[in-house]
Amino acid sequence: QVQFVESGGGLVQPGGSLRLSCVASGTSFRIKTMSWYRQAPGKQREFVAAIPSGASPNYADSVKGRFTISRDNAKNTVYLQMNSLKPEDTAVYYCNTRTGLVNYWGQGTQVTVSS
Repeated sequence: QVQFVESGGGLVQPGGSLRLSCVASGTSFRIKTMSWYRQAPGKQREFVAAIPSGASPNYADSVKGRFTISRDNAKNTVYLQMNSLKPEDTAVYYCNTRTGLVNYWGQGTQVTVSS
């Protein structure tokens, strides 16, 4: 069974940085596209970034140039480095992978950007 453990969320001031981590188990991590999504209160879950195996990452326009997704296949871990954070980045951030039509999600980690 695919499982994720996410960490790294917290409270940060506007302009600050956070680094999220997601450790995966129960899946062939190194061949999977790994993604981050987020869900703000009262809004639908939205795509943030994805990193395919052996290919370039892609980003939502709202985070391009500020967020960087990376992966360490030896550690079954995907990261999301978030810089220049804005209040509108406040959300629960979820790790994701997909097998066919089945999506797998982590439990989420809260990121709050506020002064």
